[in-house]
Amino acid sequence: MAASIRLDREDDLAVLTIASPPLNLYTAELQAELGEAIGELETTPPRAALIRAEGKIVSGGVDVSLFDAQASAAEAKVLFDEMLAIPDRIAALPFPTVFAAHGLCLTWAFEVAVACDIILASEKAKFGLVERVVGLTPTMGGTQRLAARAGVGRAKEFVMTGATYDAATLERWNVVNRVFPIDGFDEAVRAFTTDLAQGPTKAHAATKKVLEHYEHGGVAEANEHITTIAAGLFDTEDLRGAVKSFLADGPGKATFTGR
Repeated sequence: MAASIRLDREDDLAVLTIASPPLNLYTAELQAELGEAIGELETTPPRAALIRAEGKIVSGGVDVSLFDAQASAAEAKVLFDEMLAIPDRIAALPFPTVFAAHGLCLTWAFEVAVACDIILASEKAKFGLVERVVGLTPTMGGTQRLAARAGVGRAKEFVMTGATYDAATLERWNVVNRVFPIDGFDEAVRAFTTDLAQGPTKAHAATKKVLEHYEHGGVAEANEHITTIAAGLFDTEDLRGAVKSFLADGPGKATFTGR
């Protein structure tokens, strides 16, 4: 059986590809492979990761037979806990994560997208949490992560209507970060993510940690931790080298190694 997930390394960049066209459906097999790939990113971290998909669409959603196989609420809870762990682990990765959506992006794929730091979309991309069609609510954190980006009211509309929304709308909602033309989309997202991979990786991780505190407790909690987090960067080679480069050659000349 062909692999549903592929993980490639391109220098400091990791590219995780969902490769089970034509629909890239979420199955038990895909979940296992995705978990293994995330494990590789956790064990041997790159300096940035790009998550993308092959085929005409990003994903048509979950294979509904997976839900039909659950005989009870208790069994479903076990499944949903395993599913939720996937985006939670992605969100916790200590380096920038970028999700590229070139086409239709439904349910689990959208929930993975909003677990990433940055979402890049083509002008033809569409997004939806359509679990209402089977009488379910999203289980992989998409509702609450959407609310964190767009607000509770938008999240209720998005989930309750089960409609699909275009990239321009989600950019206006502050869910999608940038919208690119479909022509040259792959090249644009790789260039964007490669630039992040060449940056100060430890500082990017610090930024994620500060914003994690903000999400938990607002500005007050972030303020309690920011000085300790920022001061810790003075133990990194990247900060020390960049400061010396700035003083010697001016801004924008430093190179970073991720250490």
